[in-house]
Amino acid sequence: MRPLNVLALNSGSSSLKFGMYRVDLSGAEKLLGESIALAEHPDAMAQIAGVLAASGLPPPDAIGHRIVHGGPVLRQHCRIDDAVLRQLQAAVAFAPLHAPAALALIRFAQAQFPGIPQAACFDTTFHAELPEVARVLPIAKGLQAEGIRRYGFHGLSLESIVQQLGNGLPVRLVIAHLGNGASITAVKGGKSIDTSMGLTPTGGVIMGTRSGDLDPGLLVYLMREKRFDAARIEALVDHESGLRGISGLDSDMRELHKAAPSDPDARLAIEMFCQSVRKQIAAMIAVLDGLDLLVFTGGIGENDAVVRASICAGLSWIGVNLDDSRNWLASNPINNATSRCSVQVLISKEDEQIARHAWTLVA
Repeated sequence: MRPLNVLALNSGSSSLKFGMYRVDLSGAEKLLGESIALAEHPDAMAQIAGVLAASGLPPPDAIGHRIVHGGPVLRQHCRIDDAVLRQLQAAVAFAPLHAPAALALIRFAQAQFPGIPQAACFDTTFHAELPEVARVLPIAKGLQAEGIRRYGFHGLSLESIVQQLGNGLPVRLVIAHLGNGASITAVKGGKSIDTSMGLTPTGGVIMGTRSGDLDPGLLVYLMREKRFDAARIEALVDHESGLRGISGLDSDMRELHKAAPSDPDARLAIEMFCQSVRKQIAAMIAVLDGLDLLVFTGGIGENDAVVRASICAGLSWIGVNLDDSRNWLASNPINNATSRCSVQVLISKEDEQIARHAWTLVA
């Protein structure tokens, strides 16, 4: 399999990260990486092409895209063709916050780099073999047959953690991917066996602007008493809730820390986030029947020592104990000598995983 220059495109709900990697059997070497806003804007790919040209790098041999949700049909990473594009369009309803931007980006990339093979890399693939007890939602069987089930997300990030651990991968691992989107996953022997997100990336723990799990009766109440329609419900749970909704201030944890000394709502938002994550970690420990390693990753997980300490302070019953100085420096392992399990901070390398998968599919 020959080495290739692979352009990895990681489109989120409001921004676009991209990186150029030289990929071969020995691994992926990062040649360039940047982030821009407005992934759905037609100029996004032109900006990327301009950055590549200015850097002296040649056009890519292949392009890989992060796709949050492929729906019930697209469960494995694949090369993009017309049939795949039709399936991606059909799956937009599962991830309306992310899918339109990803589809637009694929089309812009096809126009900017005609003839270059492209690959779809799914955040749901890591969870494709979830056991039934975690996969099946407690709803009518007829709806289950339509693909309404737990899918799980952040799979590319989780893959990158497993990849980094290598031979040090333990049997019982919990990964806390904490960022604007957040999820907790139980990994046993390298396989996802349960995860906090469900049918869509809105479920699970409290997030930046997403509610996480809610009493379904609340949504029925809002529809019945407040006359909320689907669009209004979607705006509420995806854009107006989470840290932003609780604080009434901001979805950015850094801004909430600044405000917390004088703002009780900002403090409450931080406390609720930490408790939400702590409860899910405890649930995943129960699923795994114990814990060998807890990994923090994502923007908050990697950079916020205060949040890590708060989460772990409530896990001392299971033997999770941090070393304050190592936690503050994110110097692995961040647990102290009395801890019954290891705790580490690892950088999420989604883009590198995208490049690896694209190379495998194309080379």
